[in-house]
Amino acid sequence: MAWLRSLARSSTHLPRPLPPILSISSSFSSPAHPPGSPPAAFGGLAPTEPGREKPRVVVLGTGWAGCRLMKGIDTELYDVVCISPRNHMVFTPLLASTCVGTLEFRSVAEPVGRIQPAVSRSPGSYFFLARCNAIDPEAHTVHCETVTDGNAGSDLNPWKFKVSYDKLVIASGAEASTFGIHGVREHAIFLREVYHAQEIRRKLLLNLMLSDVPGISEEEKRRLLHCVVIGGGPTGVEFSGELSDFIIKDVHERYSHVKDYINVTLIEANEILSSFDVRLRQYATNQLTKSGVRLVRGVVKDVQPQKIILNDGTEVPYGLLVWSTGVGPSPFVHSLPFPKSPGGRIGIDEWLRVPSVQDVFAIGDCSGFLEDTGKPVLPALAQVAERQGKYLAELLNMIGKAGGGHANSATNVELGDEFIYKHLGSMATVGRYKALVDLRQSKEGKGISLAGFVSWFIWRSAYLTRVISWRNRFYVAINWLTTLVFGRDISRI
Repeated sequence: MAWLRSLARSSTHLPRPLPPILSISSSFSSPAHPPGSPPAAFGGLAPTEPGREKPRVVVLGTGWAGCRLMKGIDTELYDVVCISPRNHMVFTPLLASTCVGTLEFRSVAEPVGRIQPAVSRSPGSYFFLARCNAIDPEAHTVHCETVTDGNAGSDLNPWKFKVSYDKLVIASGAEASTFGIHGVREHAIFLREVYHAQEIRRKLLLNLMLSDVPGISEEEKRRLLHCVVIGGGPTGVEFSGELSDFIIKDVHERYSHVKDYINVTLIEANEILSSFDVRLRQYATNQLTKSGVRLVRGVVKDVQPQKIILNDGTEVPYGLLVWSTGVGPSPFVHSLPFPKSPGGRIGIDEWLRVPSVQDVFAIGDCSGFLEDTGKPVLPALAQVAERQGKYLAELLNMIGKAGGGHANSATNVELGDEFIYKHLGSMATVGRYKALVDLRQSKEGKGISLAGFVSWFIWRSAYLTRVISWRNRFYVAINWLTTLVFGRDISRI
């Protein structure tokens, strides 16, 4: 035992390894600070050295655009650094299904490390759980701050760092539009992230169980079990359809005491699914009505803790309020000193570059064509973002092979064909094994429009093939089969 004690004493004198970020660069070293207090700055990644290091592509965001770009980038040419407040991509078309237990949450979340393994394995590639607060185009750096849980009892404070880039891709997405309506952020739940779906699920099941407790008045029971959806776009319609399915197939069987009190109301200012064919819109309206969804045309004026007020003065009590009225630029995009496209998104040219600065690109919902390009601002759709990510990955690979990967070295590189978007069509499910498939390239164009069970089969097949990994395709297929045989899981975890 003496030799073990001797070994333990000698091991206490071994040098401790430096944190990875600090060991990467000393050029952004943090100033001295009192022991125990968080540092004002925590190092960073220094500029790459041409001839000795690969150029560095920094990607802000893990949405459809950013992840498709990372999947296609050639890591033999570039080091990839991804900076995002989440470490996964969300397969948003199936997110509504997780709210009611049709799918498990992990089935729609794809880790960044699986999309681009280099960020977990390659020495010069990283994923940082952080937010970008500012961009310095002159110095080719981004200023970031780490993301922590923010729990009241946590002593882990966020810290700041910098990352130098050779090529910067802004793919930070957009945020839900509230149109400045009072109370939306405080009382409504959005449906854009996995934690939104988890919150909806927990709230829905909590209200179901509370409404079954003795002593609750009928009025309060009806309020608790009134689910209100604001917004008649694809997300709002699909969530309403999933919710009506859940009520018909599971609530009526497992919550028989309260089955007559639960209701779903969908509120839309104009027409639901306005981008779809007129015949499909009418079909969706009929199907939702048959499923028990009440359709109301109106504009929300105010949101209060237990009721919403419409512009005509109508008061609508609710127990669950889901807000799905489209997206708009985030505060981060608003703060950037770049030209903006109509609508406030980052202005880009035909090659998805931010034309006022060198080596900066923008893709996805945060970007839009400048007016002088003559191109319309593209809709905030997953297929637009995915197509832009694929195009930009090929463009950056071509630039890297031409020797223009490092900062300020691509000015003489011929960029080739500009980005052209062609709409592949739209799909939406309305519940009860029914869906809509609209394959027109534009709202005014002509094309195939389908509705019914065949469309539902096409909808499921298409999205199953679009799920990024075989792992998640397997999860989704098994979840669908399990739900079909055993019903939805109603555990409140």
